Amino acid sequence: MTARATTVHALHAARPRSRFLRFSAVGVAALVTWAWWAGRFDVADLFSARREANLMRFLEDVRPPALYGKPWDWGVALDWAATMFTSGHQGAAFELPSGWEALRITLAMSIAAIVLAGLVGLVAAFPAARTFATADAFLPGSERSSVARRRAWTALLIGTRGALLFVRSIPEYIWAYLLIGMLGISAWPAVVALALHNAGTLGKLDAETVENLSPRALRALRGAGASREQIAAFAAIPSALSRFLLYFFYRWETCVREATVLGMLGIVSLGYALNEARIRGRYHDMLFYVLMGALLVLIGDLVSAIARRAIRKA
Repeated sequence: MTARATTVHALHAARPRSRFLRFSAVGVAALVTWAWWAGRFDVADLFSARREANLMRFLEDVRPPALYGKPWDWGVALDWAATMFTSGHQGAAFELPSGWEALRITLAMSIAAIVLAGLVGLVAAFPAARTFATADAFLPGSERSSVARRRAWTALLIGTRGALLFVRSIPEYIWAYLLIGMLGISAWPAVVALALHNAGTLGKLDAETVENLSPRALRALRGAGASREQIAAFAAIPSALSRFLLYFFYRWETCVREATVLGMLGIVSLGYALNEARIRGRYHDMLFYVLMGALLVLIGDLVSAIARRAIRKA
């Protein structure tokens, strides 16, 4: 054995060992084994002749109608995709929106929702931050305040954090389902549902960002006579703005994806068109709208990446 191998062996033998990690690994393995047994997963059925026949039928159904039973032709496929993007399907029995219309509405819903969520989350961040929601923020000796004042601030902190927890604990789809009963089928249930859920998430993230700010400058401003609102507006927000924007664009990416899903509730968008195509067995149209959704998410991710890069450079 070489000296290098001896050293590696000695380091491996001297490595720290954790019983917790070992028990965790055993527990995960046992959980996976139980899930496999409880779910009755049949690998053989996945690769059966019936599954293979279904796959081949699906691959034939997703071809554009003009290519049924014919060799693949990229020119014909692109012409069909261009028609779907500009006109959709206009038939006597049913209609499907154009790809452009579905993209535009889905993008508009996601932008409206994230702007509302960002505003609500920013406002809620400060009463949800433990450093701000105190009787005497950034001043030593909070015992100078009365018991009633301290309890009022504690109640505001708990109430705000509880409200943020509540709105983000309910999925967007459930919010939209409830709001459709109150507002009817339109874009508003989807926008409000996305805004509620993401406001809860952004409020929590922004509050934690505010709590992690260095208190030195904030205490100096407080000692100089600045009010709580002035500290928030002229010190806390500028200091945490880059982090706020990072969270904002990250959640906007989520809004883009979820706005597509919420369209399945009947709101004219990518999700609506995709669901209508699936119900009618038009798998070629369904694949087109799936690709449109992927394109929209890609555009959102690109815009978010550019914005985050600019923020980091700034």
